[in-house]
Amino acid sequence: MVEYHDREWGVPLDDDKRLFELLTLEGAQAGLSWSTILGRRENYRRAFDGFDPEKIAKYTARDVSRLMGDEGIVRNRLKILSVINNAKRFLEVKKEFGSFDQYVWSFVDYTPIVNRFRELRSIPSSTPVSDRMSRDMKKRGFSFIGSTICYAFMQAAGLVNDHTLDCFRYGMSRRKKSG
Repeated sequence: MVEYHDREWGVPLDDDKRLFELLTLEGAQAGLSWSTILGRRENYRRAFDGFDPEKIAKYTARDVSRLMGDEGIVRNRLKILSVINNAKRFLEVKKEFGSFDQYVWSFVDYTPIVNRFRELRSIPSSTPVSDRMSRDMKKRGFSFIGSTICYAFMQAAGLVNDHTLDCFRYGMSRRKKSG
């Protein structure tokens, strides 16, 4: 968890494949702890073809059966089906916007939202921006994409900087993104 925080969490991402990975992992986390999912991250990468949405979008019932038997991931049929569905929706968004990156960053005007929290307990679990992202993604057919999941995704992908003011990562995660 410390290494993930120190090296990845909150760093602005523009790589579509990595964004799809985070979106998938955040959806898998629903109802579970982040440490549970992070501890299985490599298993997810292996099980879901390195989070390649082109491959995942073509998964069949046979792939679902294979994944349901994989002890290295959370074996929840709805979550597995969601990954396949979301890969298809991801590709549709990518086609429409040129990249998934352009789509998600549009919710924050292509610049990270920099909050100024002093304490972890002050950090919200959702915001009006994550509400808007969730509504739009649901309208596009994404699943396991409520506002709380969207906000966690935004934090992880650096769309929001929620490092506390006393965190060494706070100032390091402020770079602007081009639109």
